[in-house]
Amino acid sequence: MQNGTKALLNIFLISGFMATAQETVTDTITTEQLDEVVVTGQIEPQSIKKSVFNVKVISREDIQRQAANNLADVLNQYLNIMVQPNSAEGRSTVSMFGLDGQYLKILVDNIPLVSDTGLGNNIDLTQINLDDIDHIEIIEGAMGVTHGANAVSGIINIITKKSILNKWEINATAQEESIGEEYAPLYDKGRHIQALRAAHTINDNWFVSIGGNRNDFTGFKDTRGGRDYTDYDPATPWVNRGFSWLPKEQYFGNALIRYQKGNFRLFYKFDYFNENIDFYNPIVESQVVPGTGILLFSRDRRFFTEKFYHHLNAVGRLVGSLDYNVSLSHQRQTRDLEQFNYYIQTGQETNHTEKTYQDTEILYSTGTLGNFFKDRSFDLQVGYEFVNTNGYNAAASGLFVGGAGEGNIKQRLENYDVFTAAEFGVTDRFSLRPGFRYSFQSKFDDQWSASMGLRYLFDHEIEARASFGRSYRTPNYDELYTYFVDSNHNVQGNEDLMPETGNSYEASIKKTTFFNSEVRLMNSLSATYIGIDDRIELVLTETVPTWKYEYINIDKYKMYNIATTHQLEYHNWMVKAGVAFLGISKRISSGTAVSDDKFLTTMQFNTNVAYTVPKWNTTFSLYYKINGRQPQYIETAVNGQSQFILQEIESFGLMDASIKKSFFSGRLDATLGGRNLLDVVNIRSNVASAGTHDTGSTSILMAYGRSYFLKLTYNLNF
Repeated sequence: MQNGTKALLNIFLISGFMATAQETVTDTITTEQLDEVVVTGQIEPQSIKKSVFNVKVISREDIQRQAANNLADVLNQYLNIMVQPNSAEGRSTVSMFGLDGQYLKILVDNIPLVSDTGLGNNIDLTQINLDDIDHIEIIEGAMGVTHGANAVSGIINIITKKSILNKWEINATAQEESIGEEYAPLYDKGRHIQALRAAHTINDNWFVSIGGNRNDFTGFKDTRGGRDYTDYDPATPWVNRGFSWLPKEQYFGNALIRYQKGNFRLFYKFDYFNENIDFYNPIVESQVVPGTGILLFSRDRRFFTEKFYHHLNAVGRLVGSLDYNVSLSHQRQTRDLEQFNYYIQTGQETNHTEKTYQDTEILYSTGTLGNFFKDRSFDLQVGYEFVNTNGYNAAASGLFVGGAGEGNIKQRLENYDVFTAAEFGVTDRFSLRPGFRYSFQSKFDDQWSASMGLRYLFDHEIEARASFGRSYRTPNYDELYTYFVDSNHNVQGNEDLMPETGNSYEASIKKTTFFNSEVRLMNSLSATYIGIDDRIELVLTETVPTWKYEYINIDKYKMYNIATTHQLEYHNWMVKAGVAFLGISKRISSGTAVSDDKFLTTMQFNTNVAYTVPKWNTTFSLYYKINGRQPQYIETAVNGQSQFILQEIESFGLMDASIKKSFFSGRLDATLGGRNLLDVVNIRSNVASAGTHDTGSTSILMAYGRSYFLKLTYNLNF
């Protein structure tokens, strides 16, 4: 596989960057994509070509071709991104450049989303619905100046719809999907989705929309027996009660009202989310009931999540030409736990107890002033950000508290930031953008971020960009306030933790070649480096009388990434392909042992092919991504001593395909397809070195196998 990837890379590089010598027609702009407007990290919305930052865009059309249920389905196929599912919790988070979700910020309309541990980070991707999304913008690298804490590896900004082309647009959707080989129509197997959205342009000034979605994921049994399973066969001890992927039911609701007149625009957006996850304990117990006999029961759980999201945004112009953009957001997330005994033969539930184990409330505001000067070659932006986070987090296995044994104590974290960015059009070709942010922190020492971006436009549609950014990550609730101590465990947070600091460097070059009005080739090559100091890790600090783990600032993290992407548009064909090579160096200390800090390398390859048949109103799509072998150091005990050994997670590929067809002049859209066509379920994790450290191989549950879907959407536009 590695030899084949190298060959593909050589072909792409040769064909892409030699295209300049072959082009016959230049500067023929006939594709709307060249005029695509982006807002993330910009002083004002502008075309993607004029952006100093290297912005990647996932279009609404691309999302529809995938018939994606949530953000995890979309991001699974993109370079430098790894979706990390957790079947035990029913969550999926995302990492970029090998850094987990704590370093990547996810926003909706430039507002970071509330999460279990704070704001904008470690977001569960399965909780982000796609019904009202216009497009998604991704910027890799430190974006701390424009987006504050924890935007170390990059940001993902979800832009929602705020207008329509018609007076009325009403869309009703039904989607049925298998979960592996498990499916029953409108029953207790598979995934069942229903959605309804209505949008109305009242007049030139007013627009409203409202929508709702139900997503019922009935769980994946795999080798398990489900809720009512009680048999036990010694020949198959891995078969027991419960589910490999937990069942969950989600409800989404959203509403938006927008007013605009002249240079003034005001919108209010509301989102509601409700989720119910069922945990069926694999341990089955028995109880003698007088007059009835022996009843089998299990101690089960239900997890409930509820979110409220409010966003008020005003954009306008003050005296003269000064532009303002101000947002105010209030968000709250609560997670409740219900525990009970479930009697399998009778279906009866008894001994219910309920408690709220996580509650996070966010008050957030950000605003900017720009367009200070009439000279369009220079622009200045000043802004502020205010964040008030109030809440607590108590896991089912322990407490997140202010001190030992104190129970759930609400903790408040605040920061007040000011920032500025300027954009200099030195010439028509050359632009640079410096920026700086200062953050006044309530819990930590004050922090700062800085950035510098450069863009140069060469002849022959060649764009070159380079950027530097310094950002920081503040410790989350787990790292600050965890307290889990009993006879077998001693894991403690650390209120004296310092924020981590990260520096990123990125350079890219992009070439667009027009062979004629219907043929376009785009090639890009980029290199990225990220270094993080004072990285927070959970380390072993004591071994007597028990092993004690504590979060401390101890580690260093270095990463380099080289990626090349290519896109060809020819008549009704669109072909994309890319390769990325990633090297990661981590110095990890357990308190008694230190890992090697050499660079460990991996690769990713992805491709996306789409073919449209206009007379059939049909588009055929294929997505394929290879995630290469991932080496990493893990901690283990050898002769009672902590040591680090090298582990490898095997490579695996993800392939999706779909056919999207429109009927009755676009009134009905049908999308038929399959996900994970290579049938990935488990991937092996092996210790790379043999000898006394050889612990054999283990299995990581990565997906639930090959699945098929049918999505029907009825569009009523008038």
